[in-house]
Amino acid sequence: MSKSRDFASNIQQNEGYNGEKLIYPAASRNKEPILQVLKRFILCDVDQIEDESPLFLEIASGSGQHVAHFAPNFPGVKFQPSDIDMNLFGSISYYANHCHTKNILQPILLDVRNKFSNYGFEESTIDYMYSANLIHISPYECTIGLFQNAGSYLKSEALMITYGPYSKDGVITPQSNIDFNASLKARNPSWGLRDISDLIKLGEDNNLSLIDTVEMPSNNYTLIWKKD
Repeated sequence: MSKSRDFASNIQQNEGYNGEKLIYPAASRNKEPILQVLKRFILCDVDQIEDESPLFLEIASGSGQHVAHFAPNFPGVKFQPSDIDMNLFGSISYYANHCHTKNILQPILLDVRNKFSNYGFEESTIDYMYSANLIHISPYECTIGLFQNAGSYLKSEALMITYGPYSKDGVITPQSNIDFNASLKARNPSWGLRDISDLIKLGEDNNLSLIDTVEMPSNNYTLIWKKD
């Protein structure tokens, strides 16, 4: 199934949803490749959550499948899912409640365009921020908010990890990503693939440096940003 069809399927499942345990085909496919990247960058020496455990904040958790897949592999890390759509909380909570390592917190309502202090976070207290498939399926204001909040609320030398398709130096490749970008803009003109060069500049404005670019399946990338 193409990414555009996955995206349309996910949107259809979301509409009016208030039940439990959504399963997105795209999340089912990409959760393991993303986990392998996370294993290179997430550091934790304990096997259960403690007061000083690292905090992993997921932005736009969607169905909750990603955090449910990641958390058992890092039992000493506290995973905080979030989303702007409370209709998704039933699914996220289902996955959190059925996590055998018990290190997924209940989802919180969070609009990335707002300062995280509005949601109880203090500056320089987050160890990891993670967001998949947000940057291209949202207005650019959300990307700006993501980077501004990362610059303020990540600890020094902490990481932000973003996943999805991007353009590079103004060029979108391959044709499937060109088609996907067109389908996004047809749904909402403010959506679309963002250019890595533009994100690097946005990162510099917010004390974030791109330290690794990992090629992923289906013409996606995982970008690793470090707080200066």
